[in-house]
Amino acid sequence: MAPARAPGSPSGALCRQLLLTLAILTFACDACKTVTLHVPFKLDAEKLIGRVNLKECFKSATLIHSSDPDFQILEDGSVYTTHAILSSSEKRSFTILLSNTETQEEKEIPVLLEHQTEVLKKRHSQEKVLRRAKRRWAPIPCSVPENSLGPFPLFLQQIQSDTAQNYTIYYSISGPGVDKEPRNLFYVERDTGNLFCTRAIDRETYPSFELVAFATTPDGYTPEYPLTLVIRIEDENDNYPIFTETNYVFKVFENSKIGTTVGQVCATDKDEPDTLHTRLRYSIIEQFPASPTLFSMHPTTGVITTSSSQLDRELIDKYQLKIKVQDMDGQYFGLQTTAACIINIEDVNDNLPAFTSSSYVASVEENRIDVEILRVAVQDKDLINTANWRANYTILKGNEDGNFKIVTDSETNEGVLCVVKPLNYEEKQQVTLQIGVVNEAPYTGSSRSTMNTATITVNVLNQDEGPECDPRVQTVRIKENVSVGTKNIGYKAYDPETRSSSGIRYMKSNDPEGWVDVDENSGVITILKRLDREARSGVYNISIIASDKDGRTCNGVLGIILEDVNDNGPVIPQRTVIICKPVMSSAEIVASDPDEPIHGPPFDFSLEGASDSEVLRMWRLTKVNDISARLSYVNDLQFGKYTVPVRVTDRLGLSLVTPLDVILCDCVTPNDCTIRSGLSTGIGEVILGKWAILAILLGIALLFCVLFTLVCGATTGAAKKPKVFPDDLTQQNLIVSNTEAPGDDKVYSTNGFTTHAVGGSAQGICGTLGSRVKTGGQETIEMVKGGHQTMESCQETGHHHTLERYKEGGQHTLDSCRGGPIAADNCKYTYSEWCSYTQPRLGEESIRGDTLVKN
Repeated sequence: MAPARAPGSPSGALCRQLLLTLAILTFACDACKTVTLHVPFKLDAEKLIGRVNLKECFKSATLIHSSDPDFQILEDGSVYTTHAILSSSEKRSFTILLSNTETQEEKEIPVLLEHQTEVLKKRHSQEKVLRRAKRRWAPIPCSVPENSLGPFPLFLQQIQSDTAQNYTIYYSISGPGVDKEPRNLFYVERDTGNLFCTRAIDRETYPSFELVAFATTPDGYTPEYPLTLVIRIEDENDNYPIFTETNYVFKVFENSKIGTTVGQVCATDKDEPDTLHTRLRYSIIEQFPASPTLFSMHPTTGVITTSSSQLDRELIDKYQLKIKVQDMDGQYFGLQTTAACIINIEDVNDNLPAFTSSSYVASVEENRIDVEILRVAVQDKDLINTANWRANYTILKGNEDGNFKIVTDSETNEGVLCVVKPLNYEEKQQVTLQIGVVNEAPYTGSSRSTMNTATITVNVLNQDEGPECDPRVQTVRIKENVSVGTKNIGYKAYDPETRSSSGIRYMKSNDPEGWVDVDENSGVITILKRLDREARSGVYNISIIASDKDGRTCNGVLGIILEDVNDNGPVIPQRTVIICKPVMSSAEIVASDPDEPIHGPPFDFSLEGASDSEVLRMWRLTKVNDISARLSYVNDLQFGKYTVPVRVTDRLGLSLVTPLDVILCDCVTPNDCTIRSGLSTGIGEVILGKWAILAILLGIALLFCVLFTLVCGATTGAAKKPKVFPDDLTQQNLIVSNTEAPGDDKVYSTNGFTTHAVGGSAQGICGTLGSRVKTGGQETIEMVKGGHQTMESCQETGHHHTLERYKEGGQHTLDSCRGGPIAADNCKYTYSEWCSYTQPRLGEESIRGDTLVKN
């Protein structure tokens, strides 16, 4: 389809190198056809070069891309240059990629650019006129009143392009309100560009619309870029402000100061923000109870505060407010909404508990304990079952002896007075108590006195009592070791009524050692056995039961304090003393005395039998301090165990001899001597158990079995005819050594011989390959493979070559070569000569071995 030409336009000369020509050729009837655009060689930036019908591929393409960055494609299919282009080739192609994200479908439109040299003069003149004309393609601000009453369709404005002076221009729009929801709300007249609204609009639903206007020629040419047109919806005050809650509940403490914050209310308005339609004012319409006025509200923030300090929960514990919010900044014509607000008054401890009476009277029998004698009640106006109401009772005066206590009954809040320590009528017949009461919570009121008090008179009632053991524990002092039958004062109880001990009988209930007897009538004690202070740690307790004629009893304890006498001599607790002779020449001994210190140290130490010259010759005793001395040996005594009697005397001359076992030991520390056998001291004995003896016997038997096997094997070998060594056995070496027992590095050969490798090998002087090992001046004899079996029996200077065998008390030496160096040829022996030499001797050794085994 050829581009439209403006009628009557004159043709003119080229003002540019090439003039834009557009031709679209369609080929096969595929869904997406190849499009050919005829363009000049030189293109300016943002120049329309043609239009592609996108609906042939997609009814709606959500994404449009160009494979060539020199070109851009709009939603209506118009193709523009992104910058100035100067093409040197005659043809150029690119691809338009269409994609639909909803169906996940993609299609391509190939675009072929063909350069045309002929100039359409008429189109050139048209564009020249357009360049000279003043362009106007801009929107005029447009708005629509919310909830307009019409009449509809309502004219909004006219959109117009200056290109209409030279072209026939058709106008169209798209976007929300046209071809998107809400559809058909706006339309434009195609020929005039008049824009209309078809119905009323709610701003809260659609605050504005953004439309796209197009200006095209009848043949599809787009002389203008698409125009963005914004239509704003003007707000109308058609929404009431609404509180966030229908009923607000707040709380505030009674007696709060003026200006105390109670709470905050809040409202919202859907109208346009930052306008009078949403400028809200808060206020309190009504208070119940109405008087006095106690609360105020901030008009813009909605914060409720106290306007008086006369809040008293005990009078009114709850207030109800009716509150209002109004838009248009509170003007009378503004829209308004109301809500309820409940304010609960919280309790504080502003009321003291008060006794219902200022004085009380109670009575209790003497000797009673853990008994309730009185309940007192209080009144408190504060909230029940709170810390402001619960009472704490205290005895202020009269309970110096601790006979009473007062506690709170958690259910009734009463004070319960109890006796916790028995009262004695004979001592006091009446007790006066002063009690006080406070709350658990601190008092916050204005009263100067923070405690209410009352007086309680307690009368003590007399009771017929039994004997009293007072004090319960009584003591007497008696020297230990007093004579049996000695009498002493004992335990005394008395009648609390008469303060006399007459008529009271005594008996003992516990006497651990059976040392004393108690007189039934007087309580006097008699010694039955010898008293020992050291056995009872100085104090001996006896349990006593005292009873009156009516059988009432009391229990007491008679403590006998045993006075010490010097009846124990000092002793040395450590009876065994170890002296490590190599490192020490003495040991310290320490004495102790079970008597009291007045009968103890300082001690004197001496050797018992000091007149005996033998003791003085062997030992010395030197005093170290009041309780210890040092015992040392003299004249280099032998290791062993010695008995040394030591006498220790206390300060009053009482002494005791302690025989010490002194061990002279070959050790470093005394502990080493205790764990060693007696070899070092000469007094130990080695005792073998039955299992050790059995193990030794089994070892001996095993040794004999091995020896017997070796001897039998040698005898059997001697009886057989000698054979030439097999070729595989010529690799074995025979080493005869004078070592009595095999070493750890022995090697067992297959022919029954044992090869001893005593040291490193060296080149021998006899045979093709000899090995000579020197250990302690001896060399071994080896038989090796190398073409000859040789025996090296040569002797070097200072060395002996021997063949050893065990014999009954020594060694048997065979064939010793002595003297100076010997030629190697003279030292070689053939195998037959070796066998004839060794077999008779092996037989002799076998016979001797059998004899040894039998013996």
